[in-house]
Amino acid sequence: MKYVIIGNSAAAIGCISGIRTIDGESSITLISDEPHFTYSRPLISYWLKGKVTDDKMYYRSIDFYEKNNCTALLGKKAEKIDTNAKKVVLEDGSTVEYDKLLVATGSSPFVPPVEGLSNANNAFTFLNWDSAKAVKEAANKDSKVVIMGAGLIGLKAAEGLHEVCDDITVVDLADRVLPSILDAEGAGMVQKHIEKEGIKFLLNDAASAVKGNTIVLKSGKELAYDVLIVAVGVRPNTGLVKDAGGEVNRGIVTDSRQATSLHDVYSAGDCTESLDICTGQSKILALLPNAYFQGETAGINMAGGNQTYDTAMPMNAIGFFGLHMLTAGAMEGECFEEIDENNYKRMFFSDGLLKGFILIGEIDRAGIYTSLIREKTPMDQIDSNLLKVNPQLMVFDKKARMQKLAGGK
Repeated sequence: MKYVIIGNSAAAIGCISGIRTIDGESSITLISDEPHFTYSRPLISYWLKGKVTDDKMYYRSIDFYEKNNCTALLGKKAEKIDTNAKKVVLEDGSTVEYDKLLVATGSSPFVPPVEGLSNANNAFTFLNWDSAKAVKEAANKDSKVVIMGAGLIGLKAAEGLHEVCDDITVVDLADRVLPSILDAEGAGMVQKHIEKEGIKFLLNDAASAVKGNTIVLKSGKELAYDVLIVAVGVRPNTGLVKDAGGEVNRGIVTDSRQATSLHDVYSAGDCTESLDICTGQSKILALLPNAYFQGETAGINMAGGNQTYDTAMPMNAIGFFGLHMLTAGAMEGECFEEIDENNYKRMFFSDGLLKGFILIGEIDRAGIYTSLIREKTPMDQIDSNLLKVNPQLMVFDKKARMQKLAGGK
């Protein structure tokens, strides 16, 4: 059996591990257009600010490929999938034969059609290690930095550059930071926390043109910059499967076994759509754990096993300047909230189930909430008031709970 994987991030690593739970002998070939050993993308902002060294970027031992009988073709770009000949055609014209293929091509930065942006000086994206290295090379203490985008990538870029530059401005057309995962009040709390670090925000505005080293906003304001970071979003890399005739919507369409519509071709990670268990809708869920479990599922099935992955849900765990937050599920239905100066909790209930939550500050009990959403536990089976206020006590019987609430041991 010849296994081939296109990609080298979480989904690809999950696939290798999945294959090896079933088949310990057959060859695996991994193809990646990046030249690096597999590394953790979420760490690039910490690498930029100097908190993580090169060797700490890797989340597998350096002999991982060798131990798993995996040939890694790094710095090689896959150009085409020939499903009739069962070959992957590389950019240099060479080919790699496969019996089972995983497409784990991830996503690419979206560069908006802003006048002058494609030829702008010192303009960078911020999605992989090489882009972070380019930013670090261009920036210094006196650089004026403008970041287009107040989402997860843009704010992580701002945090990483905070140790490098004194003047950072974030611009976004939305009315709040992190608009895809936070409501207005929660976003306001996060924005104030980040502003305390000297980072500036221009919201409800966006770039209309880039002229020289000046950004012209739709409001008419002009911002001079030395370094420009474009972080307005990403697009799934679906081209290989689409060009081969596979079914693609916004992302690559797979079944619960991660099989595509192409024979013996599987897909996993940010390039695919997932079934969101909270809404019942297929959507892009660009989350590292989701990518890994999809890849592992694909690997097991590629090797002849029988595995399904049907518990995907939106979930984001992230922090900025020491303020941590975790969101999960759907923000709809009846809302319970507890909000004070330092902590923010909103929980959403519908149809007798916990559907989603937003936690900012204190997030220690998030695992309990996440399990209840994923397992669709009926609220009438648990003490819902205890869940909202003291979820950590749910593991104790009623007598023990009363003692702890009373201050006993």
